[in-house]
Amino acid sequence: MQTLTDVNDQILGNLKDFELFSVLSDAEMSDLAEMSRIRTVSKHRFVFNQGDKSKYLYFLIQGTIKFGIHSEDNKEVIKSILHPKALFGEQAILGDYERDNFAKAMDEVIYIEIKVADFKQIMRRNFDLNLNVIDLLGKKIRLAEKRLESLVLQDARTRIIEFIKENAKNFGKQVGYEMLLKHSLTQQDIANFTGTSRQTVTSVLNDLKKSNQIYFKRKSILIRDMASLS
Repeated sequence: MQTLTDVNDQILGNLKDFELFSVLSDAEMSDLAEMSRIRTVSKHRFVFNQGDKSKYLYFLIQGTIKFGIHSEDNKEVIKSILHPKALFGEQAILGDYERDNFAKAMDEVIYIEIKVADFKQIMRRNFDLNLNVIDLLGKKIRLAEKRLESLVLQDARTRIIEFIKENAKNFGKQVGYEMLLKHSLTQQDIANFTGTSRQTVTSVLNDLKKSNQIYFKRKSILIRDMASLS
């Protein structure tokens, strides 16, 4: 059985993997670890849902999370797909008292949660942490703007292909001249993220397969040549 010290050491080791905390002293990191808890959520379960109270910040250690909203007709709209070393729930830092998005596990997920009030204590003690948080929030805003431009300016096929290329670039593995992307996405997830339909995603993937640009199975996509994928 793990002791409290063992758990804190495990949390501390995981927190050190986040670039956000590179400016903290050893004492500040220890304080942060003591304020934190490790949580596990199984596949298809929510870390939080729309309307929940915004009490915590979350740091993803393992697994994949989709972050989005449900429209009035209960259609799922995915705003982002989060992978390990991602911070989420950060709107709470800005004063949001209720979640206006959901965070849902796409496979088994392990994350660290920290009370917003406790995190703000560390922020008040370390100015450089504030700058890191501002920089991180700025990057997320720029990604959101880029995605909005994509939805407005690109056609459905281009959005789907760019989604594949971006994920392969960030999370794929080079296999010779090819790129292998392992994922937890359904075709409906890709459609919900790219603002298209599942039928369109299926059509585009099949077309790319017929032209020998990709080979795909349920949980993986093999890209023959990243540069020529179009």
